[in-house]
Amino acid sequence: MLELRPNCEHCDKNLPNTSTEAMICSFECTYCFSCAMELFKNVCPSCGGNFQPRPIRPAVELGNHPVSTTRIHHPKNLETLQAFIQKYEHIPAQHR
Repeated sequence: MLELRPNCEHCDKNLPNTSTEAMICSFECTYCFSCAMELFKNVCPSCGGNFQPRPIRPAVELGNHPVSTTRIHHPKNLETLQAFIQKYEHIPAQHR
């Protein structure tokens, strides 16, 4: 089950369960749309995978399956990350 983390790991923007801006990779690294798509060019800075919109857990399920309250905030060094992003940004996700 997805943790549904509460914030962007790079800029620390709040991303509550109802956010339509939350993006995740296949390992559930969580970023806001701006960081994921504009800064990182749809390349996860941790694994090189792509991002997809994070699903919203229905309110009726939150009692039995609460979302995570643990904030993960590890801003990336964009200068050192550029070569990594450039290596993958033009390769379709299914071929990375």
